[in-house]
Order: sequence, then C-alpha cells, then structure tokens
Amino acid sequence: MAAKRLHDGSENEEDQRDEKRMHRLPSFSTVIKEAVMMKQVHNVFMLLEPLLRRVVQEELQAGLVRSPRYIERSSPETSPPPPSSPRATWRLAFLNPPQLPIFTGSKIEDANGNPLQVILVDADTGSPCQNVPQFLRVEVVPIFGDFPHDGREECGSAAEFARGVVKERAGKRPLLTGEVALTMRDGRATVGELQFTDNSSWLRCRKFRIGARVVPGSGYEGPRVAEAMTEAFNVRDHRGELYRKHYPPALGDDVWRLEKIGKEGAFHKKLTQSGVRTVQEFLQMLVVKPDVLRMVINFPASASS
Repeated sequence: MAAKRLHDGSENEEDQRDEKRMHRLPSFSTVIKEAVMMKQVHNVFMLLEPLLRRVVQEELQAGLVRSPRYIERSSPETSPPPPSSPRATWRLAFLNPPQLPIFTGSKIEDANGNPLQVILVDADTGSPCQNVPQFLRVEVVPIFGDFPHDGREECGSAAEFARGVVKERAGKRPLLTGEVALTMRDGRATVGELQFTDNSSWLRCRKFRIGARVVPGSGYEGPRVAEAMTEAFNVRDHRGELYRKHYPPALGDDVWRLEKIGKEGAFHKKLTQSGVRTVQEFLQMLVVKPDVLRMVINFPASASS
C-alpha cells in the first residue's frame, strides 16, 4: 500500500508540474502580439535614432562653443560681408515714353511722334548730366512687364537687370529689331528704327518694357550707370493695326477710321455706295445733307451728329 501511495504521489506531482508548464507557455496569439509590439518598438527606435543623434551632436557642439578652451582657439577675425554693387552715379533714361498702342512690325516712336531718345541723367536728381563720357555704348533690350517683381523701378546691379531681359520664343526672330545698338554721344542717343517682332500675349504678365543698358564688356570703366526702363505696355499683332481707329482722325483717313464704323461693315458699305469714302466726305455730307446721311446710316432724326 505504501508503494502504491508513493507511486500515486509521484504521478500527482508530475501532473501538477505539467499543468504549471502549460500555464507558463504563452498562446500563439500572445506570441504574435508580442512580436508585433517588439517590431513597433524597434521601428520607433529607428525613427528616433537620427533625432537623438542630432540632439546629442548639437548639445556637444554648444558645450564646446561655451568652453573657454574653444573660445581661446577660435579666431577673433570675422569673415567680411559679401561685396555690394557700387551705387549708381548716373542713370540712363528715355526722354519721352513710347507712343501707345504698339503693334508688331510697326516703328516705335515716342509720345510726340518722334524717334525714341535715350539720355544720361544724374541718378539722384534726374537732371541731365554734366561732364559725361564722350562715347558710351548702349543697347536696347526687351524687358518683362512685371520686372522687377517687387515693384521697384530700378535694379541694384547690372546682373539683376540682366535677369529681366526677355528671350525670343524658339524659332522666332529677336524680339526687338532695328537700331538696338547705340552710341551715346555727350549723354544722348537717338533710336532711329525700333520694332517688336512678336506680341506680348505669351508672357505671364502679357506686357513688355523697353530697357536700355550700357553694353557689358564695352570697355567702359567709369562710375556705375543704372539702366533705363519704360512703363509696361501690351504689344499687339500687326493685323490689329489694320483696324485701328485714329485719334483724332485725319480728313484724308478712310471713313471707317471713325468710331462706330467698322471696316467693311454695314455702315462702311452703305457710306461707300453713297460716295462717302473719307472722313472729309463724311463731314461734308453731315453739314450739307444731314438728312441723307441719317438715312444712309439709319440714324433717327433726333439723334445727335
């Protein structure tokens, strides 16, 4: 009996040990969760490692900078500031603004109908300069209408101005043709012939400026001469000029140059059939035969001329 009790006791102890072992062994889902958790923690460490390295490096560098030994070894000399462009003494300017509107292929003139003129003025006062160089090479270039982009009317350097020059479109002629290379004598140069070869509709701002600058590398070694720029304007296709009205119209102009009379339109055809082909003939009929004129263009009797 004693042997049987010992045998039963040993079996019970083994069963208890097996049961405890079963309780200690994790389930499959627990193993998966722990593995996922470890992977996430590893990923977090991987993400934090560069940040921790940078923080440690910055703190070490800051500690070295504050160290007296580092201060003693540091050079007392500071790097010089970058050189700034010399301040302009003179400035190019257009004597008068260009006459608008401007069409491709048409001669550009000033507001008075004369050729454009470029003059040399004092950069501060805008007055014509005295004791100017006898000769100065100047070139006329097309500029973006919204340049400079911060609203300034002048550029601080020749390099900055160069960034505003517009290049022609691929396969097109140079944007400005004619007398674009000038020789300024005694502070003045005349632009005899100048025209745009392309319209401005393809630009983001849809406008051009005309600029003038001293030719880079032309040999001029005097004080800086600031560049000239006109106001921004549109350049239209030449075919639009064929239908342009004249203000004021000349007596010899075709009658369709008058407002409200379109070229080859209904009024134009009726007037031509009645023998009215020019502005002068229109005015003559308006004075001599106003009733006939009203009938031709269907004006009511009470309408003003």
